[in-house]
Amino acid sequence: MDPNFWHQRWQDNKIAFHEAEGNALLSSHFHLLSLQKGDRVFIPLCGKSNDIGWLAGQGCRVVGIELSQAAVEAFFAENGLEAEVSRVGGLRRYRSGPIELFAGDFFKLSKELLGPVDAIYDRAALVAMPERMRTSYAHHLAKLSGNAPQFLITFDYDQSQTEGPPFSVPAETIDRLYEGIYRREPVASVEIAGPLAERCSGTENAWLLRP
Repeated sequence: MDPNFWHQRWQDNKIAFHEAEGNALLSSHFHLLSLQKGDRVFIPLCGKSNDIGWLAGQGCRVVGIELSQAAVEAFFAENGLEAEVSRVGGLRRYRSGPIELFAGDFFKLSKELLGPVDAIYDRAALVAMPERMRTSYAHHLAKLSGNAPQFLITFDYDQSQTEGPPFSVPAETIDRLYEGIYRREPVASVEIAGPLAERCSGTENAWLLRP
């Protein structure tokens, strides 16, 4: 995952992965995690996702990390929020009410900086990782969060149909990455839609990963 690739995508506004209405699988099924108001949800590679605001609207505290500083600043600007900004551990931290976003390298985020996490929402992180980085990503995420339960969204399609990202991450890949850490429970599966459907056919899948 070349950082320059993602910085260029944001600079050129090539962000087809950004869902203007938020993710329907999240809004339909996130209740399965049985979170309480005030619980803290971590979103790796959060971009400027509208899911951040949706989760905050459900009474969650939301913490995310995103490589692109421009994306983080766009989230606060587009939502009319004024953020308190500070530098911590080589990252920039933006805070406003129940929302806290870090700008910088995911692998530079420590458990101490992140703080306690009650659940993880991974829609755009694992599917953005090339195969060579997935094990490092999965292990770092589990370590950061103390193996907090995950609501995970992946795609399953014939990778020969198109280059990622987003990459195809079938069920057996999830099992291999999180073996001994999580057990996988299927939640829902729908046909791939949106810009990705113009490149391939397959399914978008939601999973619960429990320790």
